[in-house]
Amino acid sequence: MARMDERRDPRDWVPKTELGRRVKSGQITNMSAALKTGLPVREPEIVDILLPNIEDDVIDVNMVQRMTDSGRRVRFRVTAVVGNRDGFVGIGQSRGKEVGPTIRKAIDAAKLNVVEVRRGSGSWQSGKGAPATSVPFKVRGKCGATEIILIPAPQGTGLATGAVPRQVLSLAGVVDVWAFARGQTKTTINFAKATLDALSATSRMRVRDDVKGRLGIREGALIG
Repeated sequence: MARMDERRDPRDWVPKTELGRRVKSGQITNMSAALKTGLPVREPEIVDILLPNIEDDVIDVNMVQRMTDSGRRVRFRVTAVVGNRDGFVGIGQSRGKEVGPTIRKAIDAAKLNVVEVRRGSGSWQSGKGAPATSVPFKVRGKCGATEIILIPAPQGTGLATGAVPRQVLSLAGVVDVWAFARGQTKTTINFAKATLDALSATSRMRVRDDVKGRLGIREGALIG
């Protein structure tokens, strides 16, 4: 179940990067502007400040065992997803000896990989002025041998996909979509990353202003 990460107070943060200093000083007040600077997001506090309502969820916890000279060594690999359910989502991984700290590190890693997601009413079944509850157009995402195709769906369809993409899509703010996957879909991590890649494609593609209006395209939320 998604939850808020309240273990860190951004007010105590001393930024170490240029983007962090701009955010701390108030020069940048929303995540869209931060991403458009082209500066890398290297401090999770940037996301904590610009997306105060961000939630997190654990996608996968995998225990890895290895035999060493001193005996059996156990480590955990955690994959987490974060999102504000309104146009921003990210995925991160971490490895560690204990589950709790490793989960927190994976959540921070996911915040450093946050992307902006366009939403729209791109389905031919959606009437003019329909809410932006789906993806604006068909997009593809791939990671390793896993590929997913997201197709616009009308309001009320829901997330017609598997459990892993559903976690990513819901935290991104996509409510209605048809999805088709192929390849190694049982590989949880690749399936999640392929979904994120497809969502990232919504912002990478250039769209004319008249098409934006026709499809009701909405950029990521501007929270300041």
